[in-house]
Amino acid sequence: MNMHTQLDVAHATTRFKDKKRHWWLLGLAVPAIAMSGLAGYQFGPKKTKKFFASFGPLFLHGVIPSLDKLIGEDTENPPIDAIADLEADPYYARIVKLYIPLQYAVNIYGTYLASRNNTSVADQVLLGTLIGMVNGVAINTAHELSHKSGKLEHYLSHLALAPSGYNHFRIEHPYGHHRRVATPEDPASSQFGETFWKFLPRTVIGSFKSAIEIEKSRLARKKLPFLCKENELLHGWAMSAIYHAVMFSKFGARSIPFQVTQAAYAVTLFESVNYIEHYGLKREKQANGKYERTLPEHSWNNNNVVTNLFLYQLQRHSDHHANPARSFQTLRHFDDAPQLPAGYGAMILPAFVPAWWSKIMDDRVVQHYNGDLAKINMHPSAKEKMFEKYAEQTDVA
Repeated sequence: MNMHTQLDVAHATTRFKDKKRHWWLLGLAVPAIAMSGLAGYQFGPKKTKKFFASFGPLFLHGVIPSLDKLIGEDTENPPIDAIADLEADPYYARIVKLYIPLQYAVNIYGTYLASRNNTSVADQVLLGTLIGMVNGVAINTAHELSHKSGKLEHYLSHLALAPSGYNHFRIEHPYGHHRRVATPEDPASSQFGETFWKFLPRTVIGSFKSAIEIEKSRLARKKLPFLCKENELLHGWAMSAIYHAVMFSKFGARSIPFQVTQAAYAVTLFESVNYIEHYGLKREKQANGKYERTLPEHSWNNNNVVTNLFLYQLQRHSDHHANPARSFQTLRHFDDAPQLPAGYGAMILPAFVPAWWSKIMDDRVVQHYNGDLAKINMHPSAKEKMFEKYAEQTDVA
């Protein structure tokens, strides 16, 4: 055996094996669970209907946090020299794309059940939360696809966003949020002392406006007007309009409470995760007036393995922002990145309750900056209160 052959054998025997390779299929379990809930609602005993209809929030806020706590964290990183092979493996991209036909299957089934004459408005709303969970996770599917360079992936991203009507996200997230993240100028970075209910309208409206400006600028560079056939925003909005028009024509006006609920719940869930991901973190402005480059320390991180399997490792958000081109299977854990006390599933409900959230996170933010409040991305209305509260921990007047 010559030297080259020996090296090839050694490389083959030491090649990295992704221990979670088959576990990533759990990302497809969300629509499967919703399908089970819908079937339980349709065919189960009458007294269990509301339980099955409301299984989305029960699963998201109850089952997932319990599994996270039971199974714990996984901080294993793929070695740097394995990243290229992992990125080139089409298996992972296929998992992400397969979510979309499953998403549409449960959306159609859910709309059918909600539109039936014997479905009460209360049940329509509950079914809307079940499907809203699916479409909220679909925004994360769109997120993974939106960072790819291919047009197919971009339009699959729009397809995943169509039921929630959140198509501007495909434009704003990679070209707006990633440029301004962890700065006061970013509508999608929550500020210290800002409640989720203040953040929600700010991020929805601000991100929508930002997407329009980004697409206007892109088209202007090509000497094209905003209203033209190359406008990707218009393509996305048209896809969403067509989807909802087809659903309305097929299932009628009785489906409207369901459709409004699923879209509102999907967006609220996704933006609650946005709220969690960067709360209070800020990139420092340099002498030239520009912000420092985005580092792992500018995103909250978490390694609870169950949530990461369901959400394409979105909780390794520090590496995602430091290296946005990386696919989910190659994202890495950094010991020096700020860590959330629990996974997203356990953090969403506290985010909805300002006092609860403040109790969990405010001290953690201040400790991350060693008591220097001037380094925190702080909401203007909270400055007086927070400087008074933490006066003993800072020399800033």
